[in-house]
Amino acid sequence: MDMMRVFGLTWVAILWVCLTLHGVASDDHQPLSKIAIHKATFALHDLAYIKVTPPILGIKGGNSEWVTLDYGHSEPTADDWIGVFSPANFSASICPAESPRTYAPLLCTAPIKFQYANHSNPKYKETGRGTMRLQLINQRSDFSFVLFTGGLSNPKLVAVSNVITFANPKAPVYPRLAQGKSWNEMTVTWTSGYGIDEAEPFVEWGPIGGERTKSPAGTLTFHRSSMCGAPARTVGWRHPGFIHTSFLKDLWPNSLYIYRLGHSQFNGTYVWSQNYKFKSSPYPGQESLQQVIIFGDMGKDEMDGSNEYNNYQRGSLNTTRQLINDLENIDIVFHIGDICYANGYMSQWDQFTAQIEPIASRVPYMIASGNHERDWPGTGSFYGNYDSGGECGVAAQTMFYTPAENRAKFWYATDYGMFRFCIAHTEEDWREGTEQYKFIEHCLASVDRQKQPWLIFLAHRVLGYSSSEWYMEEGTTEEPMGRETLQKLWQKYKVDIALFGHVHNYERTCPIYENICTRKGRDYYQGPLNGTIHVVAGGAGASLTEFANFQPRWSLYRDFDYGFVKLTAFDHSNLLFEYKKSRDGKVYDSFRISRDYRDILACFADSCPPGTLAS
Repeated sequence: MDMMRVFGLTWVAILWVCLTLHGVASDDHQPLSKIAIHKATFALHDLAYIKVTPPILGIKGGNSEWVTLDYGHSEPTADDWIGVFSPANFSASICPAESPRTYAPLLCTAPIKFQYANHSNPKYKETGRGTMRLQLINQRSDFSFVLFTGGLSNPKLVAVSNVITFANPKAPVYPRLAQGKSWNEMTVTWTSGYGIDEAEPFVEWGPIGGERTKSPAGTLTFHRSSMCGAPARTVGWRHPGFIHTSFLKDLWPNSLYIYRLGHSQFNGTYVWSQNYKFKSSPYPGQESLQQVIIFGDMGKDEMDGSNEYNNYQRGSLNTTRQLINDLENIDIVFHIGDICYANGYMSQWDQFTAQIEPIASRVPYMIASGNHERDWPGTGSFYGNYDSGGECGVAAQTMFYTPAENRAKFWYATDYGMFRFCIAHTEEDWREGTEQYKFIEHCLASVDRQKQPWLIFLAHRVLGYSSSEWYMEEGTTEEPMGRETLQKLWQKYKVDIALFGHVHNYERTCPIYENICTRKGRDYYQGPLNGTIHVVAGGAGASLTEFANFQPRWSLYRDFDYGFVKLTAFDHSNLLFEYKKSRDGKVYDSFRISRDYRDILACFADSCPPGTLAS
């Protein structure tokens, strides 16, 4: 109890600083922003306690583990809650006020998760005692647990727990694969607590059953000063650790490889991860079964039910489970923006990479940037809002590798066998004459459609068509200036499908150009499409978006539910599109395209130069 009192007195100093600061807004998407610690008072209570077991986690090498909390309070209320803090002693963190906007809570270090004391103890208010199980992941530091009364809006600290930790908090964790800049290169990115002054990072890898080699890794990190505003610079700041990326080169196409993460310490010892495996990409144009998953706006959720103050990303775990269960039938994943909704709370990036590890460690996990990764006023983003929580793109571009020429700009092309994917960045200007517009045209124009017939455009915000309620209320079906600029490129280069996130539902159009359906039919298209099929696939996890009452003629299928898209290329002539719901993994919408190369060459409205006889 003496140690807890010392730690509690440390809290007095922290809370005194916090009380001198004030917040003006909370973030509707991030549960941690609801905790008004700037109003907290210190009330350490002799008859309140919280104890956590076991004290050491990950003894068998795991990176996640469940802990048991026993707690009590002689004056319990229905609003009592428990916050999990890491590092356990965060007294050194003092957050200066930020302007022009500061988010509540102004806590010098935000909890990484929280839960109400009566969550699994319905009689807590009568008995004053409870138990709870929470899941922790390895996040490079130790943990402490704090019992508060007074609810989230007027918290009073009454008890602090013992400190617990993982056996090796610095261990290499959460590998995420991504395609490199060439078809025969795979990148491996992971997080650890080892800086380059402590250990040298590398990947040991090779073909299954063959000789292994070691490839060195580069190391990046970022600092509080890299953030553009609060809460990322203040209450949400937590050191992200060290982000390592290794480039595995000269891979044989469609071949199985095994790898593990390593750190060579300067005392001559090694730290290893477990073994993982992946399949290399097919050669561009190679004919094989190729299966692609696409979705946006998944976010993260907690297996233990914590952090669910506003229940915003309720579909996230279902989507993740479906992908894990079907991983043998998935070759590559595209997450097209609004990645984890950390919104300036850095600890949530660890939580997200841990959630997707079973997927991202096995197949390339390619991301696009969304408003919740990039947008911040005065930082060059196309939309001058506060959606990134002060991250202004830094966290996303560091935590994940993309084969972009400039990772901060986030637009890139990548080939997977018979597919060419052109990934745009809707938070940067895409209009005609801009650098990004030139990239988009080059990406679409440079593909050899005889070898790669399936041309797919991906972006976060809807630059095509959506009948969501909030677009239609504005008298539009897209982002301002969206398809007016780009639809001529889609038509000229005969883009098959354009997929978007941002709107949290599912919707599919007919093949369309300038608001007119260019083909009849719903589930089978033979020959030229004469336009582009537009799909909104933003229902992977975040709270759903209502449709307008009116359904336009071009809108063939709408679903107010959580789900994701799967594309399957059987060969150069046959493509299957499927929309699956996250709750059961079953197909609820689908269509097939069947065509020959001559169908791609065929001319139709605005698809051939005006000077040709065919026009």
